[in-house]
Amino acid sequence: MPKLEHDGEVYVLDLGDGENRFTKDWLVEVEALLSEIEATDGPKALVTVARGKIWSNGLDLDWMIAHTDELTDYLGSVQALFARVLTLPLVTVAALQGHAFAGGAMLSLAHDFQVMRADRGFWCLPEVDLRLPFSVGMSSLISARLPARTAAEAMVTGRRYGGADALAAGIVDAIAAAGVTDASEAERAVETTAIEIARPLTGKASPALGVIKSRLYAATVAALHAMEPVSL
Repeated sequence: MPKLEHDGEVYVLDLGDGENRFTKDWLVEVEALLSEIEATDGPKALVTVARGKIWSNGLDLDWMIAHTDELTDYLGSVQALFARVLTLPLVTVAALQGHAFAGGAMLSLAHDFQVMRADRGFWCLPEVDLRLPFSVGMSSLISARLPARTAAEAMVTGRRYGGADALAAGIVDAIAAAGVTDASEAERAVETTAIEIARPLTGKASPALGVIKSRLYAATVAALHAMEPVSL
């Protein structure tokens, strides 16, 4: 399950060491940890990390298939998380040590900055191959956070971007751990790079920053909260 740590004024949210899919319990825990961060005063920033080969594989597809009558509420909770991360009143950095697929890739985009391991792991929106259309809110999030041609390519083709390609396409802001073969060392390198981005920006945290983000992404936030009925 997710847990929260500190590196000085930088909060480090560890999503876990498995697939980190958005189970209902996982969503509740992440929301609670975000509330804990928001409740603290003073300079702060957030780096979101994970352990192992996967940062997040996104939606809990097995649960969705078994609970089709709860799909709309479930996806509403997921999209509410995207909107919350997108508008947090502090700077946020996603540290992608491994794969970020589908909803996991979208969660990474909801952060202000992204760091990816240079030569391991893929960032991918595979919905076209899964025959699952993006919701209006998800489409708006992707379009708001990516260059137009990159968003189109990622959504239409389901391309898997490695670190260097993701950097060139404008999906991530930095890559780290090039040539590092030890998995633990690579994780630390990605996390360290993300913290180095976040630390100088801890003083930006304020309610005003939350308002700035909310207005910057007003159309996307509205679309994420206006969850349309869903069926498989």
